[in-house]
Amino acid sequence: MPEGTFNLNYFLKGALAGGLCCSITHGALCPVDVVKTRIQLDPVKYNRGMIGGFKQVVSEEGAGALATGLGPTVVGYFVQGWFKFGGVEFFKIKLAQRLGDETAWKYRTPIYLISAACAEFIADIFLCPLEATRIRLVSNPQYASGLLSAFPKILKQDGLIRGFYSGFAPILFKQIPYTMAKFAVQGAAAERIYKAMGKTPKDLSSGMNVSISLASGVIAGVAAAIISHPADTLLSLVNKEGAGGSGTVMQRLMVLAKETGPKKLCLVGLGPRCVMIGSLTAGQFAIFDTILNLTGAKKFHFTDPSKK
Repeated sequence: MPEGTFNLNYFLKGALAGGLCCSITHGALCPVDVVKTRIQLDPVKYNRGMIGGFKQVVSEEGAGALATGLGPTVVGYFVQGWFKFGGVEFFKIKLAQRLGDETAWKYRTPIYLISAACAEFIADIFLCPLEATRIRLVSNPQYASGLLSAFPKILKQDGLIRGFYSGFAPILFKQIPYTMAKFAVQGAAAERIYKAMGKTPKDLSSGMNVSISLASGVIAGVAAAIISHPADTLLSLVNKEGAGGSGTVMQRLMVLAKETGPKKLCLVGLGPRCVMIGSLTAGQFAIFDTILNLTGAKKFHFTDPSKK
């Protein structure tokens, strides 16, 4: 195992850093997400691209509309980040410890993928109700004044499952591939950057390591955005009030996918999503590393045992 103490204290610090990095980045990009969601929900009306969408929302509803859903975004993604980043650290370290240095190094990409999938599944159980609330507020700003008023209204109107977990299947289809790509690509990209520099993480300052996390995060974010975009579009649509009819969640998803068509599912809003997720993912990895450093924790890195 690499140097460092990987105990409960480390995992709690990782979870805290994950919660903060996701909450900060998603909160900061809330205006972009509002416009992206509007484009996905009503591409006929919002057909002027990202910049045009911003102008359209502001001119029709005022600048405050760009902060629609900020409450559930900040809370939801803190909870999700806690379980996602904390979970990935937990699962990958436990797997690496169980397999041993040589096997863990050989199978580091599958370890990233398995760890990310497990952590994201747990995180999405907590995220889904808050994401459903956010989309309801963005699609209909008059529905409620914010998280505290929207949450009980949705529960009373639609019930727990239909109101908050209609989007659970698409959120899993979106978030699990997204998170698997995000962590595996970021790990691989960072590894290649270190290799090109002829350095290892312990050879560099904490600031330089954060810079490498930032650069590799951009690459990972764009890759993850492309992979998860069709499910992201379906998630936005299925949480819109009345969307897809009155059948089961899967029946509604099939109706929405057929109505939308594969081209629109894959391409509508993809440009804004790549910009958003690329910058968001880079920011998350940089903030995560920075907060870990501030807590005094030494981040886990896979290391080649032949070069120790």
